[in-house]
Formats: sequence, C-alpha cells, structure tokens
Amino acid sequence: MATSMLGPKQAEELHKAIIAYLATHNLPESAAALRSEANLTEETFDAATAKKYETLLEKKWNIVGRLQRRVMDLESRNKTLQTEMDNLTPSALSQRIATGSDDYTIKIWDWEEGEIERTIKGHTRAVLDVDFGGPRGGILLASCSSDLKIKLWDPSDDYKNIRTLPGHDHSVSAVRFIPSSGNLLVSASRDRTIKIWDITTGYCVRTLEGHAAWVRDISPSFDGKFLFSTGDDQTGRLWDISTQTAETKMTMIGHEHFNECCAIAPPSSYQHLAPLAGLKKPPPPTSSAEFMATGSRDKTIKLWDARGQCIKTLVGHDNWVRAVVFHPGGKYLISVSDDKSLRAWDLSQEGKCVKVLSDSHEHFISCLRWAPSKATTETNGDANGSPSKTASAAEGQIRCVLATVGVDCKLRIFAN
Repeated sequence: MATSMLGPKQAEELHKAIIAYLATHNLPESAAALRSEANLTEETFDAATAKKYETLLEKKWNIVGRLQRRVMDLESRNKTLQTEMDNLTPSALSQRIATGSDDYTIKIWDWEEGEIERTIKGHTRAVLDVDFGGPRGGILLASCSSDLKIKLWDPSDDYKNIRTLPGHDHSVSAVRFIPSSGNLLVSASRDRTIKIWDITTGYCVRTLEGHAAWVRDISPSFDGKFLFSTGDDQTGRLWDISTQTAETKMTMIGHEHFNECCAIAPPSSYQHLAPLAGLKKPPPPTSSAEFMATGSRDKTIKLWDARGQCIKTLVGHDNWVRAVVFHPGGKYLISVSDDKSLRAWDLSQEGKCVKVLSDSHEHFISCLRWAPSKATTETNGDANGSPSKTASAAEGQIRCVLATVGVDCKLRIFAN
C-alpha cells in the first residue's frame, strides 16, 4: 500500500487540478472517472471551481520545469567552481614560503616582496622541516621538530595550531603531505621509523620499520602509492603503501656515508633516465616510482631505478649533499651542498653538471625547494609541486622559482 506524501487538503487540490485539466483537454470520461473515485460532488466541484483550476496544473508544471533547469544550471556552475578550486593553488599561498629554524620558530615570507609576514611559535626545540599541503581547498602547513612533535597550522585562520601529532620517540627530521590522499601526512625520524598520519583525526595510521638508523628524508610519489626514504644507514628504501602490509619494495645500497636527502623522479624525466637504465623506451607516465635520487655525505648523488640498481653517480660537490629536487619539466636535477653551491645536472646529457652557482650562501646550504606548478584543469598538481597523473604539465604552468636556506640564516630565492 502506497503512502501519500500529500495531506488530505493538498490531495483534494491536486485531484481538482487534474480533473479540470482533463476536462479542458477533451478527456471527459477520464475526468468523470477520477471525479467519481475522488468523491468530488457538484457541491465541492462546480463549474466555477472547474474554471478556477483548469490552467493550474499547466502553470505548476511550467514552474517545476523552470526550477529543474535552474537547479541543473546551479549544479553545473558549482561543479565548474569546485574544479577550479581543486586545481588552483590558493592565491593567498601562491607567493608564500615557510621556513623552520633552530630558534624554535617558523617564519612565513612573501617571497616576491622579500618580507617576513609572521613568526609562528609553538615548538620547544629546533624546527627541522615544514611543508604545505593537505585537503583540496583547505591547505595546511605541517612542521616537525627535535621536540618529537609534528604540528599542523591553518593559514586561513592566522596560522592557528589546529593539531599536534605526538608519537615519535626521537627528533622528527622530515614531514611531507602525501599527494592525492587529501588527509595523509608522512614523517621520518631519528627513532628509525616512518609514520603515516591521518590529519583529520591526528592518529598515526601506520608505522614503517626497516631502516637501521636515523631516517633523514622522505619523498612521496605523485599518486601517493609509494614512499622513498633515506638516512644514516646509507640506504634508500622504496615503500609500497598502496597495500595493507606496506613493505619495502626495494633497497638501494651504494653510498659510503650517511645519506641526507632523497627525491622521486617525476614521469617527465623518464625519457632522460630510461637510457641510463638500459631501457629501450621509457616507462609509462602513469607509473609513479620508476627512478629516484639520493644525496649523501660522501659528496655524491646517486640515481636509482625501481630495480634497486644505481644507474648513475653524479660527482661534483666538495662537501655533504644536503638536498636534491627534480625539475618538474624532467630534464634537470638540482642539488645544494655544504660546499655553499647550487648545481644543475642535465639528465638528457647523462647527468652532466651544466650549471654551478658557487657561494650561493655564506655558509652551508641546508635546504632546497622548487615552487609548486601553477595547475590548470588539465593537471592534478598538489601543493608540493608534484606533477599530474599524466605528467603533462605544460612549460607555461611551471614556475621557475627555487628557494634555498643556509646556516647563514638567510633564505634566498632564485627565479628564471
């Protein structure tokens, strides 16, 4: 038995409108049948009443049609606006950069103006790493410290500390938002572990163990399926976190001193790295962890393939290699070192060093970051500058801006 969504009065009004409609459209038998079944007598439905209701149903139908079209237009506009929000770096953050320091503070800079916008206090020991990222349309800032804590700050609310993540047993040396996840953060620590966190709850959802010493750095793949880590055990480890077990997929062994940094190569670099690995054609751009790089205190940078083979060793720095990043366009690898220099290595020329900026700082250079690409609706870039799933970011979307930080307490921006 069907239950009516209309009250008795509304049902009677509808019956009258239907009967009047049928009568005016030369369907007298149907009108009479409905009138009889609805028990509408001459007293309740006379000629004047029929005249009153004869166009009501058509008017209501036209109104419903217009409302449906309006709803569809609004849904379409909402979808378009949401797509734009999902794919654009918030303008308020597009020219901001964050730095962490041994003075326990985080500073937010307008890198175009070269001015400090604010100083964030909250950690009780040295701040070792910072990273922008998080859910689409709701970018957060993450920081980690020697105080064993990870903190999340909300740029849209005056960088309010919205969550503190305790759990590591020693200094937390690196923190990165995991692309494509929206709510996952990964951290590396001197306690030899890597932890994955749900930033919406603040809970550690997974702990990865395998390194035999301090884990110095970590790099997530653009699709969030893999992690690459390195540290004082002189190895690089590739983790598959798309499975429940999250085991080490491959271990890279070859450095002769502690490793300081690592990076996963973007698919745009596959065409240049494939020949070094002896491949006749590059891997598909949808594959996210085919090549990697590590930088070490042995003064070298090593390029690795997913089989764990060292495909090239880059020699040139005169001191510890502190940070490496791949150019989003895929042709270059950039590195900085305690020798105070910034170097560009051309992967299309078998890793030849083609540019050296000597004495970029007055002291050791400890950090290096590439500005995130300006995404469009054709890409799926994230706040960390990771490429799209198809790795088809056009040159016009890439911002040629590099940032370095040194022990000389200076932040330097290199553009164009």
